[in-house]
Amino acid sequence: MDTQLREYVPVLLLALVALAFAFGTLLVSVLLGWKSKRNKIKDTAYECGMLPIGEGSTRMSVKFYLVAMLFILFDIEVVFLYPWAVVYREMLADPATRNLILFAMLSFLGVLFIGYLYALKKRAFDWKS
Repeated sequence: MDTQLREYVPVLLLALVALAFAFGTLLVSVLLGWKSKRNKIKDTAYECGMLPIGEGSTRMSVKFYLVAMLFILFDIEVVFLYPWAVVYREMLADPATRNLILFAMLSFLGVLFIGYLYALKKRAFDWKS
C-alpha cells in the first residue's frame, strides 16, 4: 500500500465509525421506541398550552436584517483590527513598513467610517421607521 494512502486510513475509520453511530442510533430508536397509536391531538405542536393558530413564524422587518448586516460588518472590522494591533509594535521597528502599516489601517478605518456615515444618513440604525 502506498505510504500517502496509508495516511488516510484513520480518517476513513473515523468516517465509518461516525456513520455506524448515526445509523445505529436511528436503528436502536426504531427498534426500542414506544409504539403508540398516533392521533391528531398528539401530533399538534404544543405552545404553552395555547392552541396553535396561524403561521408558525412571523415576518421580520427589513430593518432588522439591515441592522444585523451592519453588526456583522463592524464585527468583522474588529476581527481585522486585532491582528493589526498584535503586530503593530513589531512593524514599527522596521523603517520600511513603519508608515505602510499605519496608513493601511487608517485607510481601512476611513472606508468603514464612510460606510458608517452613509448608514447614518440613510437612517439604517433607526428601528422605528
